[in-house]
Amino acid sequence: MSDSHSQSPSYMTIFWYLAILTAAEVGVTFMPLAPVPMGALLVGMALGKACLVALYFMHLKFERTTLSLIAVTPMLICVFLTVMLYPDITWSWRP
Repeated sequence: MSDSHSQSPSYMTIFWYLAILTAAEVGVTFMPLAPVPMGALLVGMALGKACLVALYFMHLKFERTTLSLIAVTPMLICVFLTVMLYPDITWSWRP
């Protein structure tokens, strides 16, 4: 009987990817970047690390699509709420 998880990388491989991404995040903080690009880079790398953890350590890669959609839904709701509330956040009332 063949193992369906035989194609997955080892936990140590994922650990090294996470360690490299963490070192890159620390390196980005020392770069002379404006706050917005730096924040975008850091958020992107953090999302990449979160995806690696969810896919391999939480075993979502080997689950059904429905479970993956359940894991992605909160992030989509967060983006939706941020976009919808942006006008209220940036609007300032001046008498």
